[in-house]
Amino acid sequence: MSPRLRFIFHYPEGSGPDADALAAGPLHEIAAAAERAGFDGFSLSEHPAPGARWLASGGHQTLDPLVALAYAAAATQRLRLVTNLAVAPYRNPMLLAKAAATLDVLSGGRFTLGLGAGYQKSEFHALGVELDERNALFDEALEVLPLHWSGEPFSYRGRHFDAREVIARPRPVQRPIPIWIGGNSRLARRRVAERAQGWLTMSGPPQLAATARTPALGSLAELAAQISEMRAAAETAGRPEPLDVVYSYPDRSIADPAADADRHRAAFAEIEKAGVTWVVVSSGTREPPATQEFLTAFGETYLTATN
Repeated sequence: MSPRLRFIFHYPEGSGPDADALAAGPLHEIAAAAERAGFDGFSLSEHPAPGARWLASGGHQTLDPLVALAYAAAATQRLRLVTNLAVAPYRNPMLLAKAAATLDVLSGGRFTLGLGAGYQKSEFHALGVELDERNALFDEALEVLPLHWSGEPFSYRGRHFDAREVIARPRPVQRPIPIWIGGNSRLARRRVAERAQGWLTMSGPPQLAATARTPALGSLAELAAQISEMRAAAETAGRPEPLDVVYSYPDRSIADPAADADRHRAAFAEIEKAGVTWVVVSSGTREPPATQEFLTAFGETYLTATN
């Protein structure tokens, strides 16, 4: 992977219970436009059964990210397709592994599985999953995924299943499919160091961190120290391969990409200096022309020279 900073376009999500999940534009057209503009990745999040109270207070509707990214894969050739993020405890890990492998095969090895433990109590209840089990279920998924993707017979006794000498094909193109783990906790960083290929940080105001049941991210200096510690732990664990770090750009003024471009370039440089390898940006747009205009302007302003 090139050392330069890479950019992911996160498809805009409308807030509120009546939001149109595709208001920003037809998914295949927006994904193709992001690729033309020079973005390296395209991401979607997941809320299969969001609570009405959460939606009324600013929460967002989503598409199913695995289904939607498969659709985006058919309209693109180069973009990395990212769940940002899927909630591991919501699914039986066999079903999660099969969906991920299918998407990786159909996209020619372009899928990255961003995973989180989840935080919405009402959503856990709606899906029949115990919130208090989320960390145990998350670790269980991290153990099962590579076994399933190996294409070799395996057995595994989980909290809610008993797999006995099962074998899953086709194998994914990537060995393994990259897993990026979300959350700002020490536990999340330890999981990355021991079992994953990247860390999906959660930037934003303190109230967002409280809602998502994760510590606030802190300053870039603090982030740089956490990244160094995590990468050192990975080396100690015998995992010398470089770990990706993903950072969601919090400055909403980027919605007008050409305005104050020097300040944004300086900010991106500082983010890269901290050890971040991927930056997620979104447009906040609610109409297809505005989304297309954002992608073109961002590409011309920040991506033309790097692609």
